[in-house]
Amino acid sequence: QARLVESGGGLVQAGASLRLSCATSGRAFTNSAMGWFRQAPGKERELVGAMLGGEDRAHMGDSVKDRFAVSRDDPRNTMYLQMNNLKPEETVVYFCAARERNTIEFTTGFWDFWGQGTQVTVSS
Repeated sequence: QARLVESGGGLVQAGASLRLSCATSGRAFTNSAMGWFRQAPGKERELVGAMLGGEDRAHMGDSVKDRFAVSRDDPRNTMYLQMNNLKPEETVVYFCAARERNTIEFTTGFWDFWGQGTQVTVSS
């Protein structure tokens, strides 16, 4: 059974950097899309960035593309989210996700596998 586990969340000050990791097990996602979502209390989960299997380029959301980056290390079954210059309003829970298919979808319902989430808190 596929499993995704996030790590690396925590408390940082505004302007700091943080790198989240998503370790996968149970199956390979080499030929599958993987992505990072985030969700604030009372709001919908939004796609932060994602990568297709077999590609080197990450597809990032407009609000983070100059500060965040997604990368994958498929031999290590791990995906990363590098976050720079964090803002207090980015105090949310971050989730990693994967799809059976190798296409990127903005809607959460199209993603098949999810981690439990990791909290990031940015103090001002």
